[in-house]
Amino acid sequence: MKPLTARFKLTYSEFNLAVDLQLPSTGVTVLFGPSGSGKTTLLRCIAGLEKAPIGYFEINGHCWQDSGHNQFVPTYQRNLGYVFQEANLFPHLTVLGNLQFGLKQQKKASINLKENQELLELLGITHLLHRKPDRLSGGEKQRVAIARALLLKPDILLMDEPLAALDNKRKQEILPYLIHLHQHLSIPVLYVTHSPQEVAQLADILVVMESGKVIAMGGLTETFNRIDLSFSQDKAASSVWQVTLLQHEPEFHLSCVEIENNRLSLPLINAPVGTGLRVQIYARDVSLTLEAPKATSILNILPARVKEIKNDNHGQCTVRLELGSQSLLAHITQKSAQVLDLRTGMQLYAQIKGTSLLG
Repeated sequence: MKPLTARFKLTYSEFNLAVDLQLPSTGVTVLFGPSGSGKTTLLRCIAGLEKAPIGYFEINGHCWQDSGHNQFVPTYQRNLGYVFQEANLFPHLTVLGNLQFGLKQQKKASINLKENQELLELLGITHLLHRKPDRLSGGEKQRVAIARALLLKPDILLMDEPLAALDNKRKQEILPYLIHLHQHLSIPVLYVTHSPQEVAQLADILVVMESGKVIAMGGLTETFNRIDLSFSQDKAASSVWQVTLLQHEPEFHLSCVEIENNRLSLPLINAPVGTGLRVQIYARDVSLTLEAPKATSILNILPARVKEIKNDNHGQCTVRLELGSQSLLAHITQKSAQVLDLRTGMQLYAQIKGTSLLG
């Protein structure tokens, strides 16, 4: 399928949006950056809620805006789903009533529960259909809002910080549903966030924005590990690897995963061998040694090569390592880098003290 084309230029007050993007037609593209970077404005331009004076957007061969030919399709005629920070459910209607209302607004047939059973089960809302919003948690409300958007059978799903209004407990409650949904959707999803954790868990493609411009774009692993971007020096900086579950060691409550002929031991995973998983490794949990340790409690020790080194102004050093085609970030002190005499191209070993399973 053809990629999406999104080109917009928009100026108001002291803000300027200027983007020119080719986005994949499937998977989750995360728009990431600080508040005021233009993420939501870009999403609103795609939805037609904001009419950029200079703009072009095409999806699946359909042009929704072409300012050069004075073409602009209004929002209600664009086949899209939009999920906002707040669920915006009607309090006097049940969950089922809210789902039905969205279809009626688009003049589409009433919801067929049997045909949409898989979607309702994926989002875990089948048992909620006859409740009213005041009897739902924040996470449940957002899952209903997502279902409402997807029942329209949209060409694209736009999600504007859908977890921002939730506390951490509710975020952790809804993220597994988003991960499973992501694995089953065949339409593109544009997801706005300023949370590195949501990026790590959901992104296939990462678009980094700053001051209305795109400063980086690419696959999650390579873009997340770019040490020229500020978030690689952040305390929560991490690397994300796509791995395959290789075997279980139940006697040690461990599972073994594989990535490019390297193995990692993780806490026991409740999944069958062969399952694809996403693993997050925080830069603070990676230490470096020039020789393979002979006696250590650290199980995950992998050969690596130094690709890049960057010092900050506070005594920290960010090191980007190569392990085959994979990248790995490590945070060490500048003194440690000097003691090891770290140089680009050097062969060494990465000791991974901890990992997190993302799903």
